[in-house]
Amino acid sequence: MAVPKKRTSMSKKRIRKNFWKIKGYWFYLNALSLSKSLSTGNSQSFLCNK
Repeated sequence: MAVPKKRTSMSKKRIRKNFWKIKGYWFYLNALSLSKSLSTGNSQSFLCNK
């Protein structure tokens, strides 16, 4: 027979949510850095034709 699971605490939920937000923030910073380097022509990892 199915047994209901215990409820996740608010602090645990908040920790997971913040970790998810921080991860998104680092992706944003990497994308911003790459776009800056592409726009200035200082890119070393990407080849782009202008």
